Amino acid sequence: MAFSIRLTEQEKKIADSYARLHSMSLGEAFKQALFEKIQDEYDIAVGEEALKEYEESGRKSRPIEELWQELGI
Repeated sequence: MAFSIRLTEQEKKIADSYARLHSMSLGEAFKQALFEKIQDEYDIAVGEEALKEYEESGRKSRPIEELWQELGI
C-alpha cells in the first residue's frame, strides 16, 4: 500500500535529515515512526487498564523500601 503526505519544506528537511542519520529511506522512517506511535499508545492503554483492575481489586501498594527491608536487601 502506498500513500502520500504533504510536508512543508522545513518538515521535509527535518524528516530527510532524520532518515539519513539512521541510514534509512524516508518511507522507512515514516513507517517506523507510525508503528512506534501505535505501539506506545497500545502500551499506555494496556497499562491504564491494568491500573484500573488493580485499583478496583482493593489491593494496596507499599513503598519499595518496605519490601527490601522484608527481604533483607
